[in-house]
Amino acid sequence: MTTAASPRELAHPTRDEIRLEGVLHALSDPVRLRVVRELATAESELSCSYFDLPVTKSTSTHHFRVLRESGVIRQVYRGTAKMNGVRRDDLDELFPGLLDSVLTAAAGEAARHGAG
Repeated sequence: MTTAASPRELAHPTRDEIRLEGVLHALSDPVRLRVVRELATAESELSCSYFDLPVTKSTSTHHFRVLRESGVIRQVYRGTAKMNGVRRDDLDELFPGLLDSVLTAAAGEAARHGAG
């Protein structure tokens, strides 16, 4: 069962609730994949406003929600900022090597097409 959320807490799936098809769906979108790539290389959590995404604010919110509800990222409020981090421990435990493989492939794709 998804953890309950108070007004300042966001609901996240438990480790047991994370499903491969949800993770793959979340990672299949280029904007969401870009977010995860940046989070995976960050030394700490990043706020939603850190990302300069080529979408509207409401679409950006949707992408972060898909990533959170699929179990790819964890979001927490720090003051008024919503901070984001990859749930690497959970993903590596459930799907060993998946996240690293996807991130490596995405980096190669970005390099081939001259994107960062």
